[in-house]
Amino acid sequence: IPIAEACGAIVPIGEWVLQEACRQAAAWQAAGLPPLVVAVNLSAVQFRRGNLEYTIERALHASGLDPRWLELELTESILLHGTSNMLQLVQRLKALGVKLSIDDFGTGYSSLSYLRQLAVDKLKIDQSFIRDMADNPDNASIVRAVAQMAQSLHLRTIAEGVEEERVIDLLRACGCDEAQGYHFARPMSAETCAAFIRSIPRY
Repeated sequence: IPIAEACGAIVPIGEWVLQEACRQAAAWQAAGLPPLVVAVNLSAVQFRRGNLEYTIERALHASGLDPRWLELELTESILLHGTSNMLQLVQRLKALGVKLSIDDFGTGYSSLSYLRQLAVDKLKIDQSFIRDMADNPDNASIVRAVAQMAQSLHLRTIAEGVEEERVIDLLRACGCDEAQGYHFARPMSAETCAAFIRSIPRY
């Protein structure tokens, strides 16, 4: 990814990823699966060099996917180096109806005023705080503080990098809303993922 960002290849790669994510999400719905939010990481380079707003609109239109089922993950670096133009772009993306989340939250510096202006929906707590929170009280305290702050701002939280059952109990106690990681599933093909979703009892 750093090489793709350095040479600018991340822009066409990111465009393809957006198109495929929207197409697959729409295909799953057409196959009878319940609507699922599909999250796509965005690079700061895409904000600076790519026609991002048009790319997202085109991907949604081509797939027929309702914007509410697409989540765009922004890095904290986008906020760190944010300009008024960047802020306006993010606000326009939000106006499309998509969801916004801040990826790897806690590893940089996110201005609370920026969070309010961006109207993000979710904070993804970085896995560096999650993986050893069962053995590190300081990390558990950080996760709890982020979850409480998010709740006060009416944001959801998702913990990334969950690999142990005991971490899930701690996350529940901290008030974290969602979790992801190898404890639940490994990366899989679209077909395998569809079967996996259908195997979940609540579906």
